[in-house]
Amino acid sequence: MPRLKRLTAIPIVALFAVSVSACGGGGATDTDGDGRPEFTVAVIEPDITTVPILAAIDAVRAAGHQVNVVELAEPELAIEGLAKGDYAISAEATSPALIAIEQEAPIKIIADVIGNQWAVYGKPGIGSCDDLSGRPFGIFSEGAVATAITKDWVGRSCAAGNRPNYLTIGGSDVRAQALLTGQIDATPLEISDVVALESSGKAGFGRVVDFAASLPDLHPQTVYANARFLTEHRPVAQAFVTALVREHERINADPRHLVELVTKYLPDEDKADVAAIANRYVDAKLFDAAALTERNVQGTIDFFARTGVIQPGMKAADAADLSFVRAAR
Repeated sequence: MPRLKRLTAIPIVALFAVSVSACGGGGATDTDGDGRPEFTVAVIEPDITTVPILAAIDAVRAAGHQVNVVELAEPELAIEGLAKGDYAISAEATSPALIAIEQEAPIKIIADVIGNQWAVYGKPGIGSCDDLSGRPFGIFSEGAVATAITKDWVGRSCAAGNRPNYLTIGGSDVRAQALLTGQIDATPLEISDVVALESSGKAGFGRVVDFAASLPDLHPQTVYANARFLTEHRPVAQAFVTALVREHERINADPRHLVELVTKYLPDEDKADVAAIANRYVDAKLFDAAALTERNVQGTIDFFARTGVIQPGMKAADAADLSFVRAAR
């Protein structure tokens, strides 16, 4: 099935040198002097959630703009490039962008990539947080966003002293297999791996908590841009956000559009279950680039402050420029 990349939280020290030294050129040049900038979009291991972004880039190219795409292995590299002005736009986990913004990096969140798709699934007999006390619970890493979400839920939902036994295993697909084979009793999963779990033929695995419902204002994966690029090249930034909003609208109108995008932009990926995954995304209303509001941006900030990723006090206006999604509606 199409891979779903991990969402990580970057240690604050990793970005300190970047943020304090960043002046940047905005990630764009006007090499032809025609007012149409040439700019670079950094993507992190393109996956099923990224293909609408690649389609939006092509729409901007079709309008006459020169857009370069660089694929990076880690979100740290995209944040560093945005802060320095090497890249104009990127999209990944929200937490590293907030860490960089906290340290005065010139970065603004401008749109949503995908809604909160995380949920904890458990083996038969696991129905609540307290059922997990002392049980093997799979996580990707201590710094992963899904781990932060899970531990926040455990802290708020389990009785005092009731904690899972966290085991570091690997990506969502690996943890889904570990759940199927009985190596763990529960784990947070993404939609692709939930579909695989349900199609395994083994009954009884159930959703323990749906974080989209329990944390409705958390947006863990967003699009962000160099602030100077947004100021100096607003028309093309708007064109990109509008194109992304339109791609999401097409997906929601017909999930087969997402299947087509996966076929076009991820030709080497296993296409098993893509149609089922696309339908689940649409049913859950997870593709909505214009979903960001001042309230849910603040809710996202407050979550990462509560979980210790950033310090308290950041405001939505510090982190995001929502004028682009408002104009695209």
